[in-house]
This record gives sequence, structure tokens and C-alpha cells, in this order.
Amino acid sequence: MVICWRLMHVPDTRLSQRKIFSFWIPLAATWLMMAVEGPFLAAIIARLPQPKYNLAAFGVAFAFALLIEAPIIMIMSASTALVDNGQAFQKLRRFTNSLNVGITIIMIIGLIPPIFYVITEDWIGLPRHIARLTHLTTLLFILWPSSIGVRRFYQGILIKNNQTRKVAHGTVIRISSMSLTALILYFFVDLEGAYTGAIAASIGVLCEAVACRIMSRKVVNRLMREKIVAATKPLTYPFIIKFYLPLALTSVLALGVHPMVTFFLGKSRFPIESLAVLPVVNSLVFLFRSLGLSFQEVVITLIGKHKEHYRELWNFALLLSLGVMSLLAVIAFSPLVKIWFGPVSGLSGELSRFAYLPTQILFILPGLTVWISFQRGILVNTKMTAPIIRATALEVLFIILTLIVTIYQLNFIGVVAAASAYIIGRLVANLYLLPYQRLKVV
Repeated sequence: MVICWRLMHVPDTRLSQRKIFSFWIPLAATWLMMAVEGPFLAAIIARLPQPKYNLAAFGVAFAFALLIEAPIIMIMSASTALVDNGQAFQKLRRFTNSLNVGITIIMIIGLIPPIFYVITEDWIGLPRHIARLTHLTTLLFILWPSSIGVRRFYQGILIKNNQTRKVAHGTVIRISSMSLTALILYFFVDLEGAYTGAIAASIGVLCEAVACRIMSRKVVNRLMREKIVAATKPLTYPFIIKFYLPLALTSVLALGVHPMVTFFLGKSRFPIESLAVLPVVNSLVFLFRSLGLSFQEVVITLIGKHKEHYRELWNFALLLSLGVMSLLAVIAFSPLVKIWFGPVSGLSGELSRFAYLPTQILFILPGLTVWISFQRGILVNTKMTAPIIRATALEVLFIILTLIVTIYQLNFIGVVAAASAYIIGRLVANLYLLPYQRLKVV
């Protein structure tokens, strides 16, 4: 009888699909709301004067901002994995602040006119008037990288402590403030479309960073009262650097590929059209990729110390992959694609036609994103981050090789070449990480 009673009262350690979904859905909502930001701003810019030039300038400036923010963007995964007590919080916060200062200085240096115009005019091949428009647009993104660093640091702490709803609340604040700013500028201020987009995006992410800091205050206060467990080693800067460097380099390569793609597009067939359309296509695809990007922190947090929940998370990943690919395919291969790029995004009939084929090529990218988020989540959880950088390096290499072949040998339109390169590069990265993914099965 005693044995039976004990068996009946053994805690349920199984990880159900419902539990995974409940943990994931606020993070998915967060990423989905951020994904809406791109199409919304593109639609605003497309309805202002000279949309082709302003969309191109905004796309190039945003690519620069993403490249500068790259070293800090994975700090959310680091804080999710490493911050267990007050000592770890203080160490990683100082590391984050130092990194924020460093990337802001790099951005200021890159904005020095002789340097900036060499990159945009000589390397990318932008006409002078678009390069000037891009310069001020990039300057308006000056607070973007450090704001991203602050909000992702505190988001990781909230995720670690099962407060994913607060992460979603912060993003609601971001989208609301961004949208309000964009609409005020659109209706009441006579600004170039690219400037309107940059100001609105920067204000939105700054508000979100402040909100995340305020919402995490109780968690931080509790962490500061917790002492290091005897069996736990104190977090040190050498360990943080060893752990985080591959993640930072991964982001630098992954986000740095966008300026490289911009460079190739400037040398392709229909360069201005491709530069104008690619951000709009990417914004649509990102709506569905975002649901996969949100899965990485889910795996880091829920897979368990001994990877005992691998199978449940893998099953969830398979269903999620099929779901996001199917949803994007419904748009890409139906008349809805014309509605999206026309009335919704505000592209002209000429520009819309450049967007159809790249969108169809990219329909499997959201599924590959879910897969790589699962793979990276396993490796971050086990603090084995080196394979992640190697996979990303291979991804970038194959993107560049594909662009060289498709643009210089096959004479593809630039945006079609870019879409093909993104698919081939990501698939190579997935396949490279496959042995590491299987290695971690318990």
C-alpha cells in the first residue's frame, strides 16, 4: 500500500506539448510583434514620396544597424543560460554594458563621412543621392544597438525565471510606441520616408529596453539576495568570454551577411529595384521565421540538465516547422501574394513583380529556422557553443558562393539571387549541426 501511494504521488516530470506551447507562445508573440515592425514601416515608407529611393536607403541603413548590433544580440541566450544568482547577474551585466559601449563607438566611427561614403558609394555602388539619404538614416539608428543589448539582457533573465509573458508585454510597448511615432511623423511632419522609419524603430526599441528593465526589477532583487550554491563555480569574465565569443561571432557573421548581400545586389541586374524590394520580402518571411527564432530560448530552458526532454521538444519543433512553412506557402503560391505586396505593403505594380519569385523561393526558410533554433538551443544549454560559429561560417560562405555564381555567372536578378543564397546557406548550416544534435540525445 505504501509503495502504491508513493507511486501515485511521484511528481510528473514529463514535458507535455501543452507545457511547451504555454512557455513558447509568449515568446512567439514577442517575435511575431517584432516581425510586424518591418512590414509596417515599409508600408509607411512606401506611401511617402520617392518610395523606391527611401526603401533602398532604409534597407541599407537597417542592414548597417543590424551588423553593429550583431555582437550583442545573443546576450539573451547568455543571460538565459548563465544568470543563476546575484554574482552571475552583476558579472554578465558589466560585460553587457561594456559591449554596448564598444559597439556604439564602432557605429560612430563607421558614420564618419569619408568612411561611410567609401562603403556605400565605392563598395556597394549606391548613387550619391541615395548614399546621402542612407547616411542620415543610419545616424538616426545610433541608439538602436545599445538598446537592443539592454532589453535582450533583461529578457533573458525573465525567460530564465519563467516570466515569458512579461517579455511579450515589453514588446507590446515597443510596437505601440513605434507605431504611434511613425503615424505622427507620417501625418504631421514632412520627413523623408527613410528618416521616419529609422526614428520610429529607434524610439520603439528604446521604450522596450526601459520596460524590460522595470519589469525585471523583482527578479533582479531576488537574484541579488541569492548566494552561490557551494557546488556552483562563480561566473568569471574568462568563462563569459569563452562561452559568449562563439555566439557573438555567430551573430556578426549571420547579420553581417546582410551588408554583403547588399553589396552583391548593387552589382546585379535591376540593383535599385532589388535593394528596394528585398527588405519588404524579408519582412514578410520574417513574420514566419520569428516563430522559429523564439524557439531557441525554449530549448535552452526546458530541455533539462540531462537532455531528458529532447524527444518532446523535437516533436514540437517538427510540428512548428511544418506549420510555419505551410502558412507562408499559402501566401507565396496564391493570389494573396499580390494583395500582400500591393495594397498591404504599398509597392507599385513594377516593384511587386520583383517580389513574387523570391518569396516563393524562401517559403522553406521558416522551417529551417525552427530546426537551427533547436540545434543551437541544445548546444547553448550544454555550454558547447563552438560548433555554432563553425556552422554560421559555413552558412555565410555558401551564401557568398551562391551569390557569386547566380549574379556573375547565371545573371540572376539580384533579389532572386539573394533568396536562393539564403536557402542554400541555411541548409548547409543545418546539415553541419545535425551530428551535434544527435550526439546530445540521452
